[in-house]
Amino acid sequence: MKRFLLAAVLPALPAPAAAQIDHDLRAWVNLNAQGTITGRTLFYVEAQPRVGDDLARLRQLLLRPAIGYRISDQVSIWQGYAHVENPQAGRDGPNEERSFQQLSWSVPTGPAVSLSMRTRLEQRWQSNGRDTGWRARHFVRAAFPLAGRGKGVAALAYGEVFVALNDTDWGARGGFDQGRAFLGLDLPVVPRLRAEAGYLNQTINQRAGRTGMNHVAAFALYWRP
Repeated sequence: MKRFLLAAVLPALPAPAAAQIDHDLRAWVNLNAQGTITGRTLFYVEAQPRVGDDLARLRQLLLRPAIGYRISDQVSIWQGYAHVENPQAGRDGPNEERSFQQLSWSVPTGPAVSLSMRTRLEQRWQSNGRDTGWRARHFVRAAFPLAGRGKGVAALAYGEVFVALNDTDWGARGGFDQGRAFLGLDLPVVPRLRAEAGYLNQTINQRAGRTGMNHVAAFALYWRP
């Protein structure tokens, strides 16, 4: 169990040791649905408001649909799109549009843990520039059932690392972009609806010797029709 927990969390924590760290308290709400359209064709939709500046205002709103194809019970591939609004204090910020391709898979394990991963490649465009930013992301999720596999509450840990693959005229710089690490609970609500709640640490490389560290109260609802 400890090996799975470390594998989920440690990859998301490569913040520069000597950087000046700017802390912020935030709250993210993730509302999403995923299911089958027909046969092996899948759908996913997500809405995610994010509040920041010590919970004072909306910092980001993310809307993300995707279409997928189930290759097997363990593996699926996806093509998606994301619209990201970045409001700033007293004015509109630069919006971002993304196209992304994703490979998702689950790893066969024993009854003590459920392990899944995804790798995503993003193409990003912002309204304050003309370049296309390329970014790779890798996500690892480990759930430890506390009352029988898949039947009740589970302890949950996940980590994700983001790497920018090029520089852009709107500010992206190639290299480590950000990391996320989450610890919390996976909770059944009603049939086909589950919730996740816990603490998420987001570490962002802001360049010029500065690092942003957001302490996030994260809550998600997952509907599986």
